[in-house]
Parts: sequence; C-alpha cells; structure tokens
Amino acid sequence: MNTNSSCARPLRNPMNRTVYPILLMVCTTHLLNDMMQSVIPAVYPLLKEKFGFTFAQIGVITLVFQMTSSLLQPFAGRLADRHPRPYSLAVGMCFTLAGLLALSVAPGFVFILAAVGLIGCGSSVFHPESSRVAQLASGGRKGLAQSIFQVGGNAGSAMGPLLAALIVIPFGQASIGWFALAALLAIFILIKIGNWYKRRLAVAARKTVATAAAPAHGLTKRKIRAALIILGVLVFSKYFYIACMTNYFTFFLMDKFSMSVQRAQYCLFAFLAASAVGTFFGGPLGDRIGRKYVIWGSILGAAPFTLMLPYANLACTIVLAVVIGLVISSAFSAILVYATDLMPGKVGMIAGVFFGLMFGLGGLGSAFFGWLADKTSIEYIFQISTLLPLLGVITGFLPNIESKKTNK
Repeated sequence: MNTNSSCARPLRNPMNRTVYPILLMVCTTHLLNDMMQSVIPAVYPLLKEKFGFTFAQIGVITLVFQMTSSLLQPFAGRLADRHPRPYSLAVGMCFTLAGLLALSVAPGFVFILAAVGLIGCGSSVFHPESSRVAQLASGGRKGLAQSIFQVGGNAGSAMGPLLAALIVIPFGQASIGWFALAALLAIFILIKIGNWYKRRLAVAARKTVATAAAPAHGLTKRKIRAALIILGVLVFSKYFYIACMTNYFTFFLMDKFSMSVQRAQYCLFAFLAASAVGTFFGGPLGDRIGRKYVIWGSILGAAPFTLMLPYANLACTIVLAVVIGLVISSAFSAILVYATDLMPGKVGMIAGVFFGLMFGLGGLGSAFFGWLADKTSIEYIFQISTLLPLLGVITGFLPNIESKKTNK
C-alpha cells in the first residue's frame, strides 16, 4: 500500500514541482516585452499623419518588425536548445531598449524601419528562450505554464494601445522613449531569471535528453511533419486575422463610425484585453481535456463571430470584438504545447519556429491587408479577413497524441 502511494505521487520530487515565482516573473517580462512591441502598431495613426505614410508603408513597417523577429527566432531557439545561455534574455532586451529609443527620435521612414528592426531582434531572442524557461518551471503542467507565459504577452499587447492613447498620442513621437523604463525593468527581472536558469541548466539538459529519447506518441516522421504543417496552417488562419484586427481595427472604427483616434484605441484595447483573458484558459483546459479540442474550439469557434463583425452596428461591433478576442486567443498555447509534444527535447527550436511563424505571418498579413486597403477599402479587408477562422476545420486531421493522462 505504501509503495503504491509513493508511486502515485511523483510530484514530490522538487524538480517536478511547478515553480510559480519563475512563471510569474517570465509572465511579467513577457508583459513588458509585448507591451513595448505593441506600441508600434498603436502609434500607426500618429506616424501616418505626421509623415504622410500610405497604408502600404504602414504594412511594410510591420513587415520589417515581424520578419526580423520571425526569421531569427528558429535559429535563436535551436541555439538555445544546443547551448543555453541563461543571460541571453537580458541581452536580447537591450536590443528592444535601443530600438525604442531610436523609434522615439526617428526622422523618417528608413530610420523607423531600422528602429523596429532592432525591436524585432530583441523579440527573436526573448520568445524561444523564455518558452524554455517556462517549460522548465512547469513541473509537468506544460499547458498551464505556457498559458501563464502567454497571458503576460497578451496583457502587454493590450496595454500598448491604451498607453499609446494616454501617452504617445497626446505627447507625440518623442514620448515613445518613456517606454525605455519598462525595458530597464525587464532587464533587471531577466537577470534574476537568468540566475535561477543557470542553476537548473544541468538538470534541464538531462531531462531534455531523456525526454527526446522516448517520445510518447509513437508517430512516424512523416506523420509528425504532416501534423506540423496542419499546425502551421492553423497559425496562419489565426494570425492573419489577428494582424487585420491589431493593425487596422482602429482605422475600421474611424472610417465606419467616425471615431476619434483615442476612442478607437480604447476599443482596440478592449479586443486585446479580452485576448489576454482568453489566453489563460487555453493551456489549463488543454491539460485537462486535450489540446486538439482546445485548438478546434478556439479557431473554428471564433468563425461565427468574425463573420458577423463587419456588418454590425457600433455597440455590436465592440461586443463581437471582445467575444472574438476571448475565443480565438486560447489556441496558441495549445498549439505550441502540442507541437513540443510532437518533438520533445526541442522546446527552444519549436517555440522559435512557431513564435517566428506567428510574427512572420502577422507581418505578411499586415502588409497584405495594408496593400488591399489601399486598393479597395478598410471595410472590404474586414469582410475578407472574417473567412480565415473557417480554416480551423482542418484541426480534425491532427493525430490524437494525448492519452487521458491529464494533470490533476
């Protein structure tokens, strides 16, 4: 009886316990990181008016930011898997600090591109390495850990437009430099995380080798590749739509309902805040009922609401935006953990690929919808983008790699 009891409680090992202080610190730095990054799309109306940019130029700014982060993230993640560097997170945040200061004084289009490129480089280091830290601190509750990590990022993305409305819009481009204080705070916290990470590297390396040697799902390489392609299509459907909402929802409200810039920013904040709330539930729910079902319900489940949004009145538009944010945001944590379960032992590389895919598709989506808006209208791109969540139906082709072994 005693033997059975001891076998049933493996979490007594300290190395298998969820380290909540580290998860909260990673969540906080993710909040600060994505808050600073979200200032970029939040100040588009100001930059467009000040420099006379077209929607296509706005799309190119986002494309440069997203591509610098997306193209580098898989390499940063692979490097983190092979040669983890506990203080690389703090070093990467220094690029973000430099980019913010440069953006606050940039005199024109080329300088703005260089500034957002620096911020993108900081992001390329932060996301894969911090995902490794989150999983290392998860104690086996990977969905929960990823959701805690992700909710920080979504909360930061929501705060960006709000702070831009309160600070940058009234005080101008130079006030972007004030966000450098957030970067300095993040660097301080990341050094603390680096100290903990350094102490755990030896144990993490042994666990990674053991996990990689015995994948639980038993899928062939061909089936793994097919599943990863399906996940990539799902990320495309989610983040092309999110790119349209994040970068052009303010313009849509200003164009259709004659809103002021500040009021439109508050509405964007409502959408992003709802996304932050919805993010938290995806991971724990995936731990309990299965990540495949969470992905399915999140992306395809958002489709009825996205289809209604372009044709609703102002009040319904805001309500629908909030509902869409709540529903569609839970998918990414489940997608990322599902992908790392497909390829255990390669958390950094997988996180880099999927965060890179997220940012890259967001950048392409922004550029595409900006080009299409110039050719047609803002209202038209929202009518087209609403079809994207329908691609969530292909989730049914994902293999069932999870047993009923939910964490309790």
